[in-house]
Amino acid sequence: MNITNQKIIAITGASSGIGKAMAVCFSRQGHRVYGLSRSSVESDFTSMSVDITNAEAVKNAIASIVEKESKIDVLINNAGMGMVGAVEDTKAEEIQKLFNLNLVGAVQVMSAVLPFMREQRSGKIINISSIGSEMGLPFRGFYSASKAALDKVTEAVRYEVRPWNVQICALHLGDVKTDIAQNRVRSEVSAPYREVFNKVYALMNSHVDSGDSPEAVARYVERLLSKPEWRSHYYFGKFGQKIGVPLKWLLPQKIYEKLMRKYNHID
Repeated sequence: MNITNQKIIAITGASSGIGKAMAVCFSRQGHRVYGLSRSSVESDFTSMSVDITNAEAVKNAIASIVEKESKIDVLINNAGMGMVGAVEDTKAEEIQKLFNLNLVGAVQVMSAVLPFMREQRSGKIINISSIGSEMGLPFRGFYSASKAALDKVTEAVRYEVRPWNVQICALHLGDVKTDIAQNRVRSEVSAPYREVFNKVYALMNSHVDSGDSPEAVARYVERLLSKPEWRSHYYFGKFGQKIGVPLKWLLPQKIYEKLMRKYNHID
């Protein structure tokens, strides 16, 4: 790689799955990659142990990267968690934990990076979202809500930082074959919902098992980073999942809900 094209890239949630695949991919291409995650890992990139829900720790980590590299070109806000369970059964502390990571944590990393990007008058930020943020998924309502909240923040901050040539987008992913099932917050499901939840949960896990590879996501992000101008939203996943987004706006609500019930095996 020509040294003039080398980018300084920070990726959260880089200890496994999609985050690690991106970090390894970009590092092997010659970029200088810093992976921020709760636990550091040995790999081709620089791994930093950072809890993104700790604002002070995030600020210190980003400042240390800029001190070493003199700039930061790209932030990929990938860290997050899944959550399953019926809305009625979910405890307040579970909701708070989810939003603290998926929304507040992502915002804290953006807030730590943006002063440096404004100063250098350039930078790109990708907030990893979900196709599920575009609709309320059964038994994943709060996960959908946390990612939808991040989407709206992404849209708002795009306007705010445009004068400094900072570009931001949300990348909505479909199912990706990772260990997300083992790391989800799972609420205790009460008896009235248990039978239908078990059907939906088994289907959910089968979709993950047959999902795209983390490496395929990394290659898509690579292409995205090469674009000179970004839209606010991009979608990556199986056709059957991506098509649900435009159908939600094109179809009458009653028909769309019927299709969603069929897709999720809820009758």
